[in-house]
Amino acid sequence: MDFKNAQELLDLCTVNHLKISDVMKRRECDLGETPEEDIFQRMSHVLEIMRDSALSAVKKPRRSMGGLIGGEAKKLNILQSEGRTVCGPVTGKGIMYAMGVLEVNASMGLIVAAPTAGSSGIVPGVLLALQDEYRMEDKQLIEALFNAGAIGYLAMRNATVAGAVGGCQAEVGVASAMAASAAVELMGGTPKQCLDGAVTVLMNMLGLVCDPVGGLVEYPCQSRNAAGVANALIAAEMALAGIEQKIPLDEMIAAMYSVGKRIPAELRETALGGCAVTPAGCQMCSRG
Repeated sequence: MDFKNAQELLDLCTVNHLKISDVMKRRECDLGETPEEDIFQRMSHVLEIMRDSALSAVKKPRRSMGGLIGGEAKKLNILQSEGRTVCGPVTGKGIMYAMGVLEVNASMGLIVAAPTAGSSGIVPGVLLALQDEYRMEDKQLIEALFNAGAIGYLAMRNATVAGAVGGCQAEVGVASAMAASAAVELMGGTPKQCLDGAVTVLMNMLGLVCDPVGGLVEYPCQSRNAAGVANALIAAEMALAGIEQKIPLDEMIAAMYSVGKRIPAELRETALGGCAVTPAGCQMCSRG
């Protein structure tokens, strides 16, 4: 059940009449010679950590180590509880959870890098928001996490998920692609639709730079996780509606990698360009 690219993954799904999550589970079992029950339990623990990190900052805000973020998830929670949400329940909760995870990460709390610490809020944000809205069981979310893992694996194998190599399109972009694919499967979409969702995200976030203020994974990283949630949900909605992408996922991953390598070093996690060198950004660093 191993696969090296998205086309091989799709072929395995088609020939064996399996979902992407099923193929990924079998791959993990085969490679590690591990029973499926153990693999499933490990992913259950991943979901538990994701949920804790998403909710803890909402309940009890915490200041980041660099002092640039803290309390944003709680503010969103208050706005939504007052019925003044602009985005609606799924997107609203999704961005709240995503920003909460980044708050926990930046204050040295426990998170799941999915696929990186700087993009760790997007997958849990999307999945937990869908669970809230549609009253899904944890088992469904765990299955969706295997789907997300397959997309992340493809990006890591054939390109990069590091902001220092490919910009934020490789971190937030890939995380959003993972979340979109997982959301499509969670909502009953086909493997092809899952891949279409992932393509849509990478296309829409192509070229996104990585320019953390002060070199810290805090700002604008937290806001970009929120934007990543919205991108993932948009892509999932389009895919579920049957809107197909004309570029295959393998080609889009290659395009993302090519663009990333051409992004100037100043805009690849070095804090030497973009938001990091604005007067306000420099002033934040001097205050620290």
